[in-house]
Amino acid sequence: MILRDVTLRDGLQLTGKMLSTERKVEVVRALFAAGVPELEIGSLARPDLVPPMANTLELVSALNPDELDRCWVWVATPRHVEKAIAAGVRRFQYCFSVSDAHNRANIGRDTDASLEAMPAAVDQAHAVGGSIQLCLATAFTCPFDGPVDPDRVLEIANDPRTDGAADIVLADTLGQAVPGQVSALVTRVRTESPQRRIVYHGHDTWGLGVANSLAAVAAGASVVDGALAGLGGCPFAPGASGNTASEDLLFATRPSWLTPAGLGALVHLGEDLVTELGEPNRSRARQGARSDAQAFEWVLR
Repeated sequence: MILRDVTLRDGLQLTGKMLSTERKVEVVRALFAAGVPELEIGSLARPDLVPPMANTLELVSALNPDELDRCWVWVATPRHVEKAIAAGVRRFQYCFSVSDAHNRANIGRDTDASLEAMPAAVDQAHAVGGSIQLCLATAFTCPFDGPVDPDRVLEIANDPRTDGAADIVLADTLGQAVPGQVSALVTRVRTESPQRRIVYHGHDTWGLGVANSLAAVAAGASVVDGALAGLGGCPFAPGASGNTASEDLLFATRPSWLTPAGLGALVHLGEDLVTELGEPNRSRARQGARSDAQAFEWVLR
């Protein structure tokens, strides 16, 4: 399993405070130093609607090419891709919603309009040697329309307009899915759609973030998303809670690169960030570390 930490995009977008570009660079490098293999570092969403993303391109410009090769940026239109390319981005997460109602709230158009524009975005990314993901928000539940039909997810995954996407991201935007649903959808995408790396993006609204992520991996997902301290949520999805905490995912999965010192550094980084931002810390790993630091160190040896 690969962890992609999304603190600097999905983790920050609901916070009331901005992090400076310099602080974001520090967070990127601290995550990499702890061993996290991939990051999502920002968004081209309109800064008047999502202010914490306003300095995304400044962050991109402050990172070196080797760092950027491990960083993804959220985009929703070919114009976003064009602007991101000019700043140096080479990893693009092209995102739209399975449900029309959420896509209109989030991106301002119907789902099919986003699909129609995707080939142009793919061509732009490939022209600079980049990689692009197909990211499907509301793959399980829509805050406006309710449960989402898995057949609709498969219809989009198999649509020829998504050809060229290296990965497919299945997002439980509201955090209302349960492990059986996650396992079933990941299995169908793995067996009934083009062979792509499957990414599971979960939220912890009902306390099932880690369980759902483990179910996704068991069913064939190779990447799961998390955010430090469980930060995050969607400003256009009423009821969404924070992301699954990166610390909790790492504690549960124990990837070979994880060390006690590395996990300790991430736990403390998450604590520092929520203190700066005035946000709650939702990480259970942090609770465990606070109550029994010796056991926290011992269990990872």
